[in-house]
Amino acid sequence: MGDEHVEKGELEATKEKEEGGEKTDECSTCKNDQEVVFIQDLGFNVKVAAPGVEPFDIQVSSMELVQEIHQLLMDREDTCHRTCFSLQLDGITLDNFAELKTVEGLKEGSLIKVVEEPYTMREARIHVRHVRDLLKSVEPSDAYNGVDCASLSFLNTVTAGDIMEKRRVRSDPVDCTPPEFILPGNAVDKDIPLLPLHPTSRDQPAKLNCIKVMTPSGWNPPPGYRKLHGDLLYLQVVTMEDKHYHITASTRGFYVNHSTEEEFNPKPANPSYLSHSLIELLNQVSTTFKRNFALLQKRRTSRHPYERVPTPYQIYSWIGPQLEHNIDTIRAEDAFSSKLGYEEHIPGQTRDWNEELQTTRELPRKNLPERLLRERAIFKVHSDFVSAATRGAMAVIDGNVMAINPGEEAKMQMFIWNNIFFSLGFDVKDHYKDLGGDAAAFVAPRNDLQGVKVYNAVDLEGLFTLGTVVLDYRGYRVTAQSIIPGILEREQEQSVVYGSIDFGKTIVTHSKYLDLLQKAGNQLKILPHKVVNEKLEEVELCSSVECKGIIGNDGRHYILDLLRTFPPDVNFLKVEGVDLSKEATALGFPVEHRHKLSCLRQELIDAFVESRYMMFIKCAAVQLQQLTIRKNIPEVPMIEKKEKDAEKEGEMEEDEAKRIVESMTDSITSGEKQDMEDSTKEIVRKAATAVGSLKETEFDIRFNPDVFSPGVVHPDVSGDAYKRQCQLVKDAADFLLTVQIPAFIRDCLDHSTAPMDGATLADAIHNRGINMRYLGKITGMLMKVPQLEYVYTIAATELVMRAAKHIFTAYLQGLDMLSLACAVSHFLNCLLSSCPAPNTTVPDQLNSKKRSRNRSRNKAKQSPLTPTDSVEWAMLTPKLLWAQIRTECKAYFDWELVQDSCEAFVEALQITKVMVLRSFSMKTGIQILLREYNFENKQQQTFTDEDIVNMYPIVKHISPRATDAYNFYTTGQNKIQQGFLKDGYELISEALNLLNNVYGAMHPEIAQCLRMLARLNYIMGDHVEALSCQQKAVLMSERVNGLEHPYTITEYTHLALYCFANTQVSTALKLLYRARYLALLVCGENHPELALIDSNIGLILHAVGEYDISLRFLEKALALNQKYHGAKSLKVAVSYHLVARTQSCMGDFRSALTNEKETFTIYKTQLGDEHEKTKESGECLRHLTQQAVVLQKKMNEIYQGKSKTGLPPIQIQPPSMGSVLDMLNIINGILFVQISQQDIENFKKDYEQRQTGTKKIESEVELSKDIEELSSTLDQASVQS
Repeated sequence: MGDEHVEKGELEATKEKEEGGEKTDECSTCKNDQEVVFIQDLGFNVKVAAPGVEPFDIQVSSMELVQEIHQLLMDREDTCHRTCFSLQLDGITLDNFAELKTVEGLKEGSLIKVVEEPYTMREARIHVRHVRDLLKSVEPSDAYNGVDCASLSFLNTVTAGDIMEKRRVRSDPVDCTPPEFILPGNAVDKDIPLLPLHPTSRDQPAKLNCIKVMTPSGWNPPPGYRKLHGDLLYLQVVTMEDKHYHITASTRGFYVNHSTEEEFNPKPANPSYLSHSLIELLNQVSTTFKRNFALLQKRRTSRHPYERVPTPYQIYSWIGPQLEHNIDTIRAEDAFSSKLGYEEHIPGQTRDWNEELQTTRELPRKNLPERLLRERAIFKVHSDFVSAATRGAMAVIDGNVMAINPGEEAKMQMFIWNNIFFSLGFDVKDHYKDLGGDAAAFVAPRNDLQGVKVYNAVDLEGLFTLGTVVLDYRGYRVTAQSIIPGILEREQEQSVVYGSIDFGKTIVTHSKYLDLLQKAGNQLKILPHKVVNEKLEEVELCSSVECKGIIGNDGRHYILDLLRTFPPDVNFLKVEGVDLSKEATALGFPVEHRHKLSCLRQELIDAFVESRYMMFIKCAAVQLQQLTIRKNIPEVPMIEKKEKDAEKEGEMEEDEAKRIVESMTDSITSGEKQDMEDSTKEIVRKAATAVGSLKETEFDIRFNPDVFSPGVVHPDVSGDAYKRQCQLVKDAADFLLTVQIPAFIRDCLDHSTAPMDGATLADAIHNRGINMRYLGKITGMLMKVPQLEYVYTIAATELVMRAAKHIFTAYLQGLDMLSLACAVSHFLNCLLSSCPAPNTTVPDQLNSKKRSRNRSRNKAKQSPLTPTDSVEWAMLTPKLLWAQIRTECKAYFDWELVQDSCEAFVEALQITKVMVLRSFSMKTGIQILLREYNFENKQQQTFTDEDIVNMYPIVKHISPRATDAYNFYTTGQNKIQQGFLKDGYELISEALNLLNNVYGAMHPEIAQCLRMLARLNYIMGDHVEALSCQQKAVLMSERVNGLEHPYTITEYTHLALYCFANTQVSTALKLLYRARYLALLVCGENHPELALIDSNIGLILHAVGEYDISLRFLEKALALNQKYHGAKSLKVAVSYHLVARTQSCMGDFRSALTNEKETFTIYKTQLGDEHEKTKESGECLRHLTQQAVVLQKKMNEIYQGKSKTGLPPIQIQPPSMGSVLDMLNIINGILFVQISQQDIENFKKDYEQRQTGTKKIESEVELSKDIEELSSTLDQASVQS
């Protein structure tokens, strides 16, 4: 799967070392001197003594802050109820923000004391909040509600407990029957059930209620005379035994007072139960609290850390139960206070986002530790900013924020909340009139975000961009940006020192900006160019005209409005007098798009420049060669070219070409004979002209982003230079059609990308630099390739869903809050239900008399969120909606949707309505009720308003990268592909360390890194460690990618293999069944990934003797492999062989023979007679023939009445676990050639010594003693996943 494609995370590297008891110091000790500088991050143990608890050891590292020990203690079962304490070493209080290595006298074995501190008002509030968090910590409600970066994870429910702990219990009973709904062929007839997506464990523990009510009391705040006695705040508590208590929080702790609901009497009760912690007090007044809180703690701490750690960005679930809504005054207070949640923990109240975002960028970055600190700070601030922006945007659309220009029309209103600026995606003041109006205003923020992303990636010192987040929520697009200091005090005209605020009429420039942008432009391939303003002056720019430069009051140089950082896409612009190539016209381009902001992607520009550079070098090399042949000059290396190759390729090998060109440039510099120099100059000139270079003397391909822009005037339009610039832009758009799209289709054909759903398809298309507006064209091409039918299905579904989303967005905009649920469920009914005329009830309050009086009021001043009286939404019918979808597919994607109803569409593509529902909900941010839906009933509609549980924002933002970690990871991958396992393993372990350092514990890139480590451990024979890494990878992928994200499905499949290798057979099957279920939900049964899952299931079922079911899965896998890999592929040969094995075990020798013959034929034609695979298959055939002959003889004897005994039992050897594992390794592509068992042993010894006994490798079952040296045809050392 796209292993280059990665994303982001948070929280300090989880302290799971603590909880697992086994302390594995993630390979921070393996040093590798010649490769890289490792950080000295020393781990050591210290003792902690807390009141009322035995002293205990914790492991810390020298880079940690003292504060992290605080966090750890607040999470530990026995100390979690303390929040207000200091840590002391030898009587000296430690500074919370000091790094441990700076603390004097702190060493291995030091004793740190936990000392209770007096409370302050703030500390008391934090304490109460912490107690509330502990009490609700095991509820999944936060994950379903999408708050506090909680998300769901069901791995441990699927495996019924932690797999790593199960290892110690041998012999689990093997129950292998797969659930009915995942059997091959079942999903086609009926829709796949939804409930198993969020499985509940059988022994679902009862909900633990510790306390009925705990709220701040109405007697708050303490009156003046009580403040002088140290009262901070009052709480009211109702215990499970129905006793009412009023509690005082004072500076010394918490105690029960004499107050009641009617009477205020703050004197301590008798007994007053004074305790430093509220939990200790509640333990004393309520026995139920004591018992249940202890159980709750056990349950909380027994969960894997990865199930509890917050994710860096909020993940929303598209489906969820109707949760019970409990009384929670703290939650209520958060919602209504003007405070912004946790900000009261930060001195100075609201955060200055802009200052934080820019200061982190200015941090030094000269060496690895500095870069790590900087990236960690950038990442942390960025993820905080994204979550604040998300809350703000939702508040704006929900009508909870006052506009800064309340007098203006609703669409033009702008908002400021928590130091973030919000604007809506509408065309304000006809700004985009010539570019496509609202359509252009809608895509501009997204394009701007792409611009911010690339300038951030260039990371040029001294050039700053704004923090930017683009959200779609309830049909509105909101842009959230950090605020440039001083910009609000003056008009925009005065602030802009570079660029244009009116699309090129008045243009200004600034030398410092030109200098900065030119440096960045060299990397982004942007050409400095001149444009002409109204006064007919030429102005030099190094960006598109509407990119503005503003110098803030902080003296920083900001650039904003980067919506046209990249050159325009001429395939989607109709420009007078511009003709496209014949290839483009043949495909129906140019297409008139609904806005004129279509730009090419950065990936495309990079690929285009790279390809032109190769052309340049090859062209020069060919000419140089001819020159040297003519002159017979010895010092340039000659290349013998076979004529045949020259015709076939027309180009020589790239590295040879590079060598020739280098020798040519050397000979130029060494100033050899004059004529040599002239002729080489001539060669360069020819090559440069051939690739359309902007300069004749060297290779120079950069783009002028302003060509073809409406309203921009260029100097000297007829000049040569300008024509060249236009030609390059046309060539790049052409390159997309003639090179990149075919390359994407080739990727799919050779299975280097196999998208499973719309999102992974979009990633794959984007990686090739193709925009999604080409999806219609791509889908048309895919349709013609039968073995890519599965990609065609995904692409067609994606087209229809995107069209439906466009319609839904407009549909939502006119809605009244009252009718949101009804309108959304009505839309879903029209989209998916079989009921031809879904009826809706318009909520009653709409029709009440009260409203009509206000109608005459001026409409324009209302907020966009005030309801209109129209109930137009109720008029929508399925027929109407599908007609609109067809029009939209044609208009936006230039693609003909033939079907005119959901039934016909689902039928034609052989997909399920559940797949459509999932895709649509995820695109639009709807959360629907977790239940089974009946889509087929023609009389009754599928959805009611009760089924719409919630609506979430779809959030787009940039993802800061951990660059050093990424470099380690890729170097490690290359080492592994060259066969240096040991070096690769160390590099990837170190990459994991750095990732944790930058992102914290949770991040998609970390999940990927763990998957790679698991795979390496497995190959090197350490099955236990492989299982442990892969378990983390699955948990993390569920949490950060999503429960049924294609990556998660892959992780499940890998985990199943390692479970089997650790002899946890039934667990392996459960995991594979889960993987198959998720795959059915996401992409249905026709997908190459299912062939892999089914082969795995079939093999393991075969191993436990369930031959009948096994055969169903293996036959399905065979059919899929034939369909997607071609009848002659080696995968098909293996499939035939597996089917034959199972049939022979069932005694069906005739069928087995037929299938094994197929295997033999494929091996013979593909690999030749002498190949070991062909020989093996031949052996197998002989064996089967013998068995068949013996059986036939016996049958004849019985038939002729010679033998009275009846049939003898057939001698079938059930396969050994080892042989099954070998077979599993082959299917999953885990094959290694250049490595012997001895190497592995040596490496393990070596590694263990360095780990200094942090961990004994318990090889319980060395199932595969020898890793099969399989032929290179089957493997190509494939460690790629």
